[in-house]
Amino acid sequence: LLNGLKSSPQSALLVRAGVPSDFVPVRRCHNHCMHAANKKWTRPSGYDAGVKVFNSLTKQKEPLILAREKVATWYSCGPTVYDHAHLGHACSYVRFDIVQRILTRVFGITVIHAMVITDIDDKIIKRSWEENISPSVLTRMFEDEFKKDMLLLKVLPPLVYLRVTENVHHIVTFIEQIIRNGHAYATSDGDVYFDIQSIGDRYGRFIGAMESQETVSLDKKDPRDFALWKKSKPQEPFWESPWGRGRPGWHIECSTVASSVFGSQLDIHSGGIDLAFPHHENEIAQSEAHHQCGQWCNYFLHSGHLHLKGRAEKMSKSLKNYITIKVNYVIFVHVSIVIFCSLTRPVSIDYSDGSMLEARASLETVSAFINSAQAYMRGKLHTSPIQEALLWEKLEETKSSVLTALADDFDTPRAVSAVLSLVYHANCQLQPVSNCTGEARSPAVLGALVSYILDIFDLFGINTFKSPVSISPQTHLEGILDLLTQFRSEVREFALTQQERSNSSSKPGLYPERIPLLKACDTFRDDLAALGVIIKVTFFFF
Repeated sequence: LLNGLKSSPQSALLVRAGVPSDFVPVRRCHNHCMHAANKKWTRPSGYDAGVKVFNSLTKQKEPLILAREKVATWYSCGPTVYDHAHLGHACSYVRFDIVQRILTRVFGITVIHAMVITDIDDKIIKRSWEENISPSVLTRMFEDEFKKDMLLLKVLPPLVYLRVTENVHHIVTFIEQIIRNGHAYATSDGDVYFDIQSIGDRYGRFIGAMESQETVSLDKKDPRDFALWKKSKPQEPFWESPWGRGRPGWHIECSTVASSVFGSQLDIHSGGIDLAFPHHENEIAQSEAHHQCGQWCNYFLHSGHLHLKGRAEKMSKSLKNYITIKVNYVIFVHVSIVIFCSLTRPVSIDYSDGSMLEARASLETVSAFINSAQAYMRGKLHTSPIQEALLWEKLEETKSSVLTALADDFDTPRAVSAVLSLVYHANCQLQPVSNCTGEARSPAVLGALVSYILDIFDLFGINTFKSPVSISPQTHLEGILDLLTQFRSEVREFALTQQERSNSSSKPGLYPERIPLLKACDTFRDDLAALGVIIKVTFFFF
């Protein structure tokens, strides 16, 4: 698609990220040729990262082998920006953020991470009609909100975000190559479909892949064939193409964007388990058809569904059963969300206020130990003689256990459990006594424990313990609320500004693109009301 990453717009980003200057995306496939390959996974050759990961392609743990020494290419499906991000999204992004932090800081891997922002699809068009605003205004608003949510959660941003609408010309070129390779066909109506039968038994690498979820069309050769390009309907956004005006299908965007950055070979692809089929299945099919290779991506990492406790269905925007990230953040703050994700494996899990409170209780236990240890080191806490040799031994055991756990599919629950066990043994040594006997003290070993524990939690994105000042949540609450309500009032006043009509007989009206701001203000007011904060508007009459 592109002659090479060094000549592409992404090259400067890689240089700033410290990627080796000789890095270029792989443009050829080192596995099997297209016609000879099948659904069997081939273990790649290259650099052994020293980690085992659960690979959804094989449904078991596999050694993580990278194409280049100490460099991992990573693509992830980003949000479809038509609604608020919810806690299920938060857990997925936080989990993969922790994995990337572990790869970088524990195993010395430079992670080159690219993420797509889906800013055009059926749901976006439908929502924009409902809100009576353009799709671009809708998507920019929710894209900005998503990025702010990630900032709240302290999730490290990818090296580059890429919007679908800014890559449509690349998508058209990508589809043309698939057609030339004999794996797609255009219909008389202006649609383009991927030809499933053209790849034989290569389709169906994920469970359920043989159950077609595509719309029925008489123009299809096979019911499983999926759209690469859709003819535009009246009042829909469109782009010009060799097949007429239209827009990309859902799956083609990820194959194109990932290939534009990484070429024909990708180390890691991540996303929610609900994307495995049909989205990731179709990504594999069209990418390997385009590049004429047998294994486009070596590892697929999937995070499981988040369920509200006692309910069978997953947390989902479409089901309207979600808890937004901002509401949860107000209640529990980001450290509880991160530790909640660290204490659970990336499979289907239940969410409840109780589970979040348990996560917070674990943090408070660690925080209490750090405060006690620092008090002991300052001479403010007197205890019986510390069993120093025992604590040094426990520290080394914990380091070994944590490293083993993280190398075993990033087993953060086992790693956190080992750290909490260390805290327990240390707390047993820090029981205060009323009388100081003047015996030798052991501040060094407590300092080593605190330093290691802070490093581990900082690795997971939690650095709250390092704050030198402890601020009560109620200290400046009124001031914060005043600022929030003042900001809301200013936004609402801006949104209510009347626009002048060119026709003098027409009545002034609101700017259509500002209407979502009014809705956001109402949502903000309602969210605060659910937390017991009521915003009242006072009118003055003269």
